[in-house]
Amino acid sequence: MIVFLYGPSGSGKTTIGNLLAKKMALPWIDLDADIQEQIGSTIESFFASQGESAFRELESQRLAALIEKHPKAVISLGGGALLREQNWALVKKHGKVIVLNAELETLLARLTADSYVRPLIKEDPRERLSALLERRKTHYASIGETFLTDDLSPEQVVRELQIKLGYFHITGMGNPYDVVVQPGILDELGQILISRNLHGPCALVCDAIVEPLYSDQVLKSLVAAGIETTKVILPAGEEHKTIQTIISLWDGFVQAGVERNSFVLALGGGVIGDMTGFAAATFLRGVPWVNVPTSLLAMVDSSLGGKTGADLPQGKNLIGAFHSPVLVASDPQVLSTLPASELRNGLAETIKHGILIEPIIYQQLSKKGWPKDIGSITSLISRSVAVKADVVEADPYEKGIRQALNLGHTAGHGIETTSGYRLSHGECVAIGMVVEARLAEKIGLAQPGLADQIANTLTWLGLPTQVPDDLDREAIKRAMSLDKKRDRKSIHFALPERIGKVRTGVVIDNWQELIEL
Repeated sequence: MIVFLYGPSGSGKTTIGNLLAKKMALPWIDLDADIQEQIGSTIESFFASQGESAFRELESQRLAALIEKHPKAVISLGGGALLREQNWALVKKHGKVIVLNAELETLLARLTADSYVRPLIKEDPRERLSALLERRKTHYASIGETFLTDDLSPEQVVRELQIKLGYFHITGMGNPYDVVVQPGILDELGQILISRNLHGPCALVCDAIVEPLYSDQVLKSLVAAGIETTKVILPAGEEHKTIQTIISLWDGFVQAGVERNSFVLALGGGVIGDMTGFAAATFLRGVPWVNVPTSLLAMVDSSLGGKTGADLPQGKNLIGAFHSPVLVASDPQVLSTLPASELRNGLAETIKHGILIEPIIYQQLSKKGWPKDIGSITSLISRSVAVKADVVEADPYEKGIRQALNLGHTAGHGIETTSGYRLSHGECVAIGMVVEARLAEKIGLAQPGLADQIANTLTWLGLPTQVPDDLDREAIKRAMSLDKKRDRKSIHFALPERIGKVRTGVVIDNWQELIEL
């Protein structure tokens, strides 16, 4: 991927480009700086001696050379670099263009604070910049949607651009990896993996539900790229997330000829991703794996963070390992085949991210519900991924802030286990968030009425908010007591204070008496 940053002088192309490249683990190139290095003088001097036409010709030559040399990069373009049709055609072919801009006063403040004087606005900056913006107004609008940088810090701009691009580079635990959210990525998967030096033999793991939907599409892409691939098909459902299934996965890896320098690929929901990742972590003492989530729940939650595992009869995910994938590739188009119940299953984790950190997610879902167009769906998934990516990077091994992601899960896992997995994970998390919000209110931590606010939103989205009458409440409490988030026999709750803020590490000695199930 090449990301081209375009826009007028002072819009932030240099500062943003440098930061964005670091966050995406890509090289950063400033086209104007590259040109100055080539000519051995400033662009201002070149303008004075050779004129703008000669500069534009040199600019085109250097742009083409840089694109050929750097197939993956962030390139900051000069403010008029795409006035030439040949340059515009070239960047459209090789990457994505983002137009940065700001109000005139903001641009002037930035430019006057800069030691480098742009030749096009050297004299009378206000008048010349204003005229320049007017001349190029239609041109910038023709390139695409403009991103205004006035009221955001450089770090905030970078985060929003990553959401817009659907591209995240996660570090902090083991080897870093990329998360890509891109409609249509399944058809490109083989070439993407080859570009990342991933080669067969590959075991393509999916369950009996996903297999007829998407496995042939992925298999075709892998084989077309020359990756020898063997399918390993598992039974569907949480009830099969057992050590017996892990053994069958190891057998499948052997049959596929998986080696330490090859990889396995998980195609499916969270159960398939968790088990495939755990099997990969323990096969040949660890082999690379790629996660291709096909459910909303997996895209926004379980595919991120490197936690893998399986269940024991006593509770969920009691065995497992931290083993990050080498790539997470999410295609929002596959959600069109999800039944409504599975979409709701993922909505619980999505809205949880809104309650934790990103109120904009909560507001969008509570006011408009699940979006219908693929662009809005992709943006919502990317924003939810950004939340989890931020938390995972800050606390990869769940020693502090990452515990916030457990909101609704302590009670939710207890309900899920007690129901014998009759209730989906998302349904149980939804109920768990309301249960834990009521607990937070009872101890004076949460704003009064928060639990009802969350419950009303979840109900509107079609999610349950109450424990079914036929579930044994004492059994739920016993299952909660076995939760993996306990420490020295005390449960460490993550409890909401308000929308956008959660308190972690909350120990309540008499929680069994206070909790309402």
